[in-house]
Amino acid sequence: MTETTMSPSQTIDVGRVIDSGRTNARQMTLLILCGLCLVLDGFDVQSIGYVAPALIHAWGVPKAAMGPVFGASLFGLMVGALGLSLLADRIGRRPVIIGATFAFGCLMLATAGATSIQTLLALRFVTGLALGCIMPNAMSLAGEFSAARFRVTSMMLVSCGFTFGAAAGGFVSAALIPAFGWPSVFIAGGILPLCLAIAMVFALPESIQFLVLKQRVTGRMREKVVGWLRDFDPSLPIDADTRFAVAEQAHGGVPVAALFSRGRAAFTVLLWIVNFMNLINLYFLSNWLPTLIHDAGYDTRTAVLVGTTLQVGGVIGTVLLGRMIEKLGFVRVLVCSFALACVSIALIGQTAHALWLLGAVVFVAGFCIVGGQPAINAFAGIGYPTDLRATGIGWSLGIGRIGSVVGPVVAGQLIAWNWSTPSLFFAAAVPALASAVLMVLLGRATPRAENAGSIREAMHASH
Repeated sequence: MTETTMSPSQTIDVGRVIDSGRTNARQMTLLILCGLCLVLDGFDVQSIGYVAPALIHAWGVPKAAMGPVFGASLFGLMVGALGLSLLADRIGRRPVIIGATFAFGCLMLATAGATSIQTLLALRFVTGLALGCIMPNAMSLAGEFSAARFRVTSMMLVSCGFTFGAAAGGFVSAALIPAFGWPSVFIAGGILPLCLAIAMVFALPESIQFLVLKQRVTGRMREKVVGWLRDFDPSLPIDADTRFAVAEQAHGGVPVAALFSRGRAAFTVLLWIVNFMNLINLYFLSNWLPTLIHDAGYDTRTAVLVGTTLQVGGVIGTVLLGRMIEKLGFVRVLVCSFALACVSIALIGQTAHALWLLGAVVFVAGFCIVGGQPAINAFAGIGYPTDLRATGIGWSLGIGRIGSVVGPVVAGQLIAWNWSTPSLFFAAAVPALASAVLMVLLGRATPRAENAGSIREAMHASH
C-alpha cells in the first residue's frame, strides 16, 4: 500500500472511500465532461470522411488522393494512443486530456484553412496524435472516479460517446456543408473542443488514486483531495495528520515494459490481439457496409440507414453489455457476444434479399462488435493498476488500431479480386470467432500482479 506521508496517524484508503461513497455532483460532472470529450473525439475523427466528397469536388482532385489523408489520420490516432498514454501515467490524466482537447480544437480550426492535399495530410496526422490519447485517459479518469459497483458501466458509457459523436457528426455535416461549405465542419469541430477545454480547466478533477500513488497530495492539492473525498463521504474524519493510501504499489522503469511484468504478459498480448481482431471488423463494417448494401440493389438512402443501424446497435450494446458484465464478468459476456457476432456477420451476406432480416442481423452485429469495443477498453482499464492504466488502455487501443487500417484495406483488395458479398462477410466472421476463442484464453491469463484479485473478480464473478 502506497502512502503520502509517514507520520503516525489515521490512514484513509481512498479507493475504499470512492467504492463505498455516494454518487455526487462532482463525479457526475466528471463523467459528463469525459463523455462530451469523447463525443467530440468521435466527431472529429470521422469528420474527414464526411467532408471528403465536398472537398474532392471543391478541389477537383481524384478520389484516390484522399486515401493517404485517411491513412494519415488513422496512423496519427495509433501513434497518439501509443505515445501520449505513457505521458498521462507520469503527469496525470487531467493535464493530458485538457491539453489534447485544446490541441485538437486548434488543429481542426487550422484544417478549415487547408488549401492542398499535402497540407491536409499533415494536419490530419497531427490532429490524430491529439485525438488518439483522449479515449485512454477519459476512460481511466472515469473509472478511477467511479465506485466498483458501476465502474465498468461508467467506463463503457463514457467510451460510447465516441460512437455517438461519430454518428451525430454525419447529421451535423449534412446540415452544415450545403449551407456553409466543407470548412464549416472543421470550424464547428474546432470551436466546440476549445469551449470544452476551458470548462474542463475549471471543473475537471484529477484522479485521486493517481495523486496518492505519485505522492502529490500536498499543499493546495491536499485541500482539493480532501474536498473531493468528502463529496463521496461528507462525514469522513480528516485532519492535518491524516494519511492517504491506495492498495497498490508504484511501478518504476518503463511503463510499457511493466505491462509484461508480474504475470501480465499473456494478459497483455491476448488483449492486444482481441482489440486488433475486433477493430478489423468494426472498421470493415463501418466503412464498407453501406457500399456493399448499395451494390446489393438498394438505393443510397436505404444503404445509409442500414449502416446507421450498425451504430445504433453499438450504442444499445454498450449500455446493455456494461450491465451484463457487472453481473456476469467480462469473459462470459464477451465470449458469448463475439460468438454471436461471428454468426450475425456471416448472415449479413445471406439476408440481403429481405430488408427487415438484413436490418436485424446488422443490428446484432453492431450490438456485439461496436458495443463490444468499449467493453474491451474497459477490460484494459480494470486489468491494469492505476499507474499503468492509461498506458494499458492506450497501447491496447494503439495496437488494435492497426486492425482499423488492415480491415478496410484487405476488404478493398478482396473486392478488387471480385469476391462475392456473401464470401466477404464469411471472411469477416473469422476475426469475431477468433475474438471469442481468445477471450476464453484471457479468462485463464489472469495477471499474478498485486491487483490480480480484483481482475479475477471482474473477469468471472458478479458484484
